[in-house]
Order: sequence, then structure tokens, then C-alpha cells
Amino acid sequence: MINQNYTKAINWNNIEDLIDKSTWEKLTEQFWLDTRIPLSNDLDDWRSLTADERDLVSHVFGGLTLLDTVQSDSGMDSLRADARTQHEEAVLNNIQFMESVHAKSYSSIFSTLNTKTEIDAIFAWIDANENLQYKAQKVTEIYKNGSPLEKKIASVFLETFLFYSGFYTPLYYLGNNKLANVAEIIKLIIRDESVHGTYIGYKFQLGFNDLSDAEQETLKNWAYELLYDLYANEEIYTDALYGPLGWAEDVKTFLRYNANKALMNLGFDALFPDTAGDVNPIVMNGLSTGTANHDFFSQVGNGYLLGQVEAMSDDDYNFD
Repeated sequence: MINQNYTKAINWNNIEDLIDKSTWEKLTEQFWLDTRIPLSNDLDDWRSLTADERDLVSHVFGGLTLLDTVQSDSGMDSLRADARTQHEEAVLNNIQFMESVHAKSYSSIFSTLNTKTEIDAIFAWIDANENLQYKAQKVTEIYKNGSPLEKKIASVFLETFLFYSGFYTPLYYLGNNKLANVAEIIKLIIRDESVHGTYIGYKFQLGFNDLSDAEQETLKNWAYELLYDLYANEEIYTDALYGPLGWAEDVKTFLRYNANKALMNLGFDALFPDTAGDVNPIVMNGLSTGTANHDFFSQVGNGYLLGQVEAMSDDDYNFD
């Protein structure tokens, strides 16, 4: 007699949703680790920055550390509970691991650029910053108590919108020929987040299309209200971070542009009038995730390829 409460093995030869397979392949092809980027090469640039600039960079990466921690600790777990396929669960496992890699990468940056006392101060600032804590706790609350589709909305807003107030800084410095290796890590992270946001947005749309017209309208209104709330908080956060350097308005434009991208990942209309043409062109150019010109044996850029491996045979030992 067959036990109906069996455990089902995942079968990658029987794919229910080809997007699961293509996303898995994309994510594994672009696998990377922060240990392959020579961050110490940026120390001369770091020392050339003003005290205000160093504070900005440190706090920006502190904020990103918290958000990636939310995504790796609770975000993917909450989404995995509502996966449609076993292959989707596998993709979310991959995403969860890479979010942990992202969070660790910021610590690698800290350990290279900052003293232990400075690192302790950064993490104290993370704990005390009200606007940073607000967005982290807002998203975490949705992960804990939201509906499956509300969780996906929160995840897309985090991946495609909230991270970008932090990404602006290294992209700006990259465009001004500073902190190139720090920026290389950020470009690798952006490349990952682009896939994450698009994939989770796709899964959201599958569920959204199953709703009645009335349910769709209610959920859409909820999403726009959440975005308004997060953006209002992000304006205050941005003013505090970037105000001393006079960059705040440029950063807000960048945020609005990425908020529109997040909405489009969900299949919704853009909210803000800002387009790519309104964003600082130096930063927009940095968003390109093309291959950096790196020596593979010293570091790995965002376009490196995994090596091809084949089994050895007896002939390989024939040196005649």
C-alpha cells in the first residue's frame, strides 16, 4: 500500500514553469563571491575622500547591510512558503544564499576601509537610525503577516527600490574614477537584484491574474499606498544622508526612477514622471552590468565565466 503522505523528490527533467529553469541557470551562471575583489586597491581613493564623504559611504553600506539581512533572514523564507513549484523553492534558496553573500560583502568593505572603532559605530548607527529601522521593520512585518501576494510586493519594492538609495553612492564615485573595486561589488549585487526583482515580480503577476477584478483593484491600491509610505520615509532618509554633500535631490530622482521600475516588475503603471533621462548620467552609466576588464587570476569582475571542467583519463598522464 502506497503512503500518500510521501516526500516528493525534485525533478529538473520535468519543469512546470520554464521561468524557474531559466532563472536558476541565470543565477548560477553569475555566481560570485566578494573574496575575489581586491578591495584594498581602493584605499588610496578612500583616504582622498573628505570626512563627510567617508561618513556617507559607511552609512550607506550600513543601511544596505540591514536590508540584505532582512531579505536573507526572513524574506525568502516567507516567499518560499507560498512557492508554486519545487523549482521555485530551489530558485528562492539560491536567492536567499546570494542575499547573505551581499550582506557579507558590505562587511568585507568595512573591514578594508574602516577601523574596528568605526565599524562598531556604523552598526550602532544602524540600530539607532529611525528611518532605516522603519523601512526594515515595515517590510519585515509584511513578511510575517502579509498575504502571499503582499509579501511579493514588499520583496520587489525592497529589491528594486529601497536598495537604490544606497547604490547611488558607489555608482557616483565609479563615474568619477574612485572606489572602482567597491563599485564592482555593487554592480555584481545590482546584477543579482535585477534578476531577483524581475523573477519575484513575475511570480506575483501569476497570482495577481488569478484574482477577481475587485480583488486586483484592492491589492493594487494597497501596493501604491505602501510605495507612497516607503517613499515618504526614503525622502527623509535621503535628506539626512546626502544633504551635507548637496546630492539629495539627485538621489531622490534616482529613487523615483527605480520605484517606477519596481511597479513595472509587478505589472503596474509607473507612478512618478521621472525617467532614465532625468537621472544623473554618471550614475545611469554605472548601472550597466557589462564586463569589467579584470585579470581573472587577481580578481573577478561582474562578467567572469565559470571554468569548463571535464574528468581526467589515463591518457592525461601520458607525457611521451
